[in-house]
Amino acid sequence: MSPTHTAVSTTPAELDPCGREDHPDCGIRDVLDRIGDKWSVLVIVELAGGPRRFRALQRALDGISQRMLTLTVRRLERDGLVLRTVYPTVPAQVDYRLTETGAGLTHLVKSLADWSLTHRAAIAEARHAYDEAHPGHDIR
Repeated sequence: MSPTHTAVSTTPAELDPCGREDHPDCGIRDVLDRIGDKWSVLVIVELAGGPRRFRALQRALDGISQRMLTLTVRRLERDGLVLRTVYPTVPAQVDYRLTETGAGLTHLVKSLADWSLTHRAAIAEARHAYDEAHPGHDIR
């Protein structure tokens, strides 16, 4: 195996062939696209601590635009991961909370966040080494 070999070796029992061109889509890609996108993960992390209002979510998620947050919570609501509650006040107050299904993701997302924190220095070093070894290959 060469140092640049990127193929993943598994046995069929370890990895279902979902997503391969010769295998019908089993729906996993659609779910992973939603829960694997950057903003959805961060919204789930924030809501794991309890209900949040829209502005509180926006303040907690550095760099997210109002439009992107709106799209993200709508998509999560559509997928049954987030519950949106509108309170009959003037102006209307809205909060977001995880559904039971959404809450079931929190331990997975927390594990991913913990892993990211633990390995961020090593990843930064690897990126730096790669960039030094491959000048002009800007793949960010």
